[in-house]
Amino acid sequence: MASDARCQSEKEKMMATCLVVAVGVSLLGLYLKGDDLSHWRRMRRRRKKKKIRVYMDGCFDMMHYGHCNALRQARALGDELVVGVVSDAEIIANKGPPVTPMHERMIMVKAIKWVDEVIPDAPYAITEGFMKKLFEEYNIDYIIHGDDPCVLPDGTDAYALAKKAGRYKQIKRTEGVSSTDIVAGRMLLCTRERSIIDSHNHSSLQRQFSHGHSPKIEDGGPGTGASTRVSHFLPTSRRIVQFSNGKGPGPQARVVYIDGAFDLFHAGHVEILRVARGLGDFLLVGIHNDHTVSAKRGAHHPIMNLHERSLSVLACRYVDEVIIGAPSEVSKDMITTFNISLVVHGTVAENVEYEKERCNPYAVPISMGIFKVLESPLDITTTTIIRRIVANHEAYQKRNETKGESEKRYYEDKTYVSGD
Repeated sequence: MASDARCQSEKEKMMATCLVVAVGVSLLGLYLKGDDLSHWRRMRRRRKKKKIRVYMDGCFDMMHYGHCNALRQARALGDELVVGVVSDAEIIANKGPPVTPMHERMIMVKAIKWVDEVIPDAPYAITEGFMKKLFEEYNIDYIIHGDDPCVLPDGTDAYALAKKAGRYKQIKRTEGVSSTDIVAGRMLLCTRERSIIDSHNHSSLQRQFSHGHSPKIEDGGPGTGASTRVSHFLPTSRRIVQFSNGKGPGPQARVVYIDGAFDLFHAGHVEILRVARGLGDFLLVGIHNDHTVSAKRGAHHPIMNLHERSLSVLACRYVDEVIIGAPSEVSKDMITTFNISLVVHGTVAENVEYEKERCNPYAVPISMGIFKVLESPLDITTTTIIRRIVANHEAYQKRNETKGESEKRYYEDKTYVSGD
């Protein structure tokens, strides 16, 4: 009898529980009606939906804001972006010697905020075997490339197989800059014609660089001309917003500040920014204007103008915000305005003798006890990159002269910045 009573009690409890659940589901159905119910169902389907993985490859030599914008656009076409970095051997075979070696290019690509995964030593052309590996091992859904031509030495399309497989998507090329333009149109021109450049009025030359014009050079033989295009970059607020994190520091955040030219943004810059970011919650980077850089380093600097340099720094995942055209001296007002807790400077930089200057730019933070010198992880500066280019002058000239006519026409016809 006692056993029967217990069974009856258990059945009653179970029926009561089922009744509560049924009522709850009914109430949820009444609450989630119309658009609300549709939204709830979409959210459930979305959670079950497979993430779209996209792949983009490249040499990423002398990485600039054009590369960064391409990666940003590629990432927008999927949920995760996998990037293949072409090996040194493949670049040499197809284009000539790279300015930056593989390990430095890997540092640069990994530091871009839109990149989720990196594949080293990727082939220059998408072969059938590598494409199968992308689809099966890396779960890639689409292969991405810009709308500029990518032609192999034999004249064939490097992405023909991906297009044939129906797994290819295209993005807009960011006109106004290319690695070839930086080397041939800016670097080698400045180096080859140093004596002529030095004779130009300092402020006049600085303005020419800032507005995307090169100094006019008299025809002195192969490779020289009346003028060489330097930059046709047209900065817009929309582009800056696209690159920006869009978030400020919290009220209790420890803000770390580092400044500099950040010209020809390279692996040395990335690594010191990584170390600086590790010292706080928010990394603020000051980008010196063109006039400041020219005054300190010479009339042929900076190679990249202020807005180009700012976008390259903004694309770095370690950077939270930049000051475009930051003052050369860190003042008390600046520290208060941005709530800066720590000002840092690397041991490897173009200006390592700031203490010997008539006005130490870091005098105020030093007096406040909030200045720190950081050991730079890499012994690389902008001058290092320039020396590499000069050392391989002839090789780069030959590479530029042998570029396909279609690619030449493509760049010559574009004088504006596009790329959504």
